[in-house]
Amino acid sequence: MTHKPLDGKVAIVTGASRGIGKAIAQRLAAEGAAVALLARSADKVEAVAAEIREGTGGSAIGIACDVCSSDSVQAAVDAVRREFDHIDILVNNAGITRDSLLLRMSEDDWDAVLETNLKGLFLMAKAVAKPMVRSRSGSIINVTSVVGLIGNAGQANYAASKGGVVAFTYSLAKELAGRGIRVNAVAPGFVETDMTEGLNEEAKAAYVKAIPLRRFGAPEDVAAIVAFLSGPDSSYITGEVFRVDGGMAIG
Repeated sequence: MTHKPLDGKVAIVTGASRGIGKAIAQRLAAEGAAVALLARSADKVEAVAAEIREGTGGSAIGIACDVCSSDSVQAAVDAVRREFDHIDILVNNAGITRDSLLLRMSEDDWDAVLETNLKGLFLMAKAVAKPMVRSRSGSIINVTSVVGLIGNAGQANYAASKGGVVAFTYSLAKELAGRGIRVNAVAPGFVETDMTEGLNEEAKAAYVKAIPLRRFGAPEDVAAIVAFLSGPDSSYITGEVFRVDGGMAIG
């Protein structure tokens, strides 16, 4: 039987019912990991888990979880440990947008984005770090955005949240390195998902023009670097932010 890089590993992926999160869960499962997929909708995330089980023959479960709720997060992490005994990999992918120019942005839209994209990541990392510290191993991968590095008009809330993810990644990498836990981030640019499907053709053309590779990425492009950061080939990498943006953030 062929050995796979993530055989015996257990991964949690948040925001896993579609888009980048779904592609990440599929890739980790294909590389041998048992995968727990988290999202708000139990039906949607279980459907993806079933698809993975049928496609790879691997272990995958779907769990309803609101990453903004500490009780919901802890219940989900406890469920994963009951099912698989341990946790080796956490991919913090859950995120939302509420785009608007600052002068039109409501306080609710600011709060919603910061709560999901930053507080949710904090709650997940804290809950998973506890068992990882006890086992003195683990890999935490935070999905940020190129917008968190270079900003974008109309996305002050999203950019602030994703910039916070970068700073959080650097800090947590320093905190946990001594316990054998690596913490890295992946910063996608424009990727073909539900979020970008809503752009009109004029906006898409303008964004593509700003990308040196002259195209949007695919969810699988992000999943590939997450798989690398989850496995043994990245064992000496921590506190890094990997851009997957077609060169968009080249200064």
